[in-house]
Amino acid sequence: MTTEISITDNEFLRQFETEIDGELAKIEYSSQDRKIFLTKLVMSDELKEKGYLDPFIAKVLEVIKERETRVMPTSPAVAKFMRKHRRKYKDMLPVGINI
Repeated sequence: MTTEISITDNEFLRQFETEIDGELAKIEYSSQDRKIFLTKLVMSDELKEKGYLDPFIAKVLEVIKERETRVMPTSPAVAKFMRKHRRKYKDMLPVGINI
């Protein structure tokens, strides 16, 4: 897969979003006290089957890391991804939080 995923932070709707093959994929969030809670991931099964899920989550986490904000992955899909790549993302979790 060579498609470059570009993330838009839609602050009005509180979601990170991207368009892939004409479809909107998004991760909804809420934020407080230098923490961002990734609450819900929305992506069609077709896009997941094409292998876009992990690159999309990784790109969103990259955007958040640039902001030096901690992440609370309350979405099961995001938590699973962060568990799978624990070494790379554990420093983004709030102190005392393990996934």
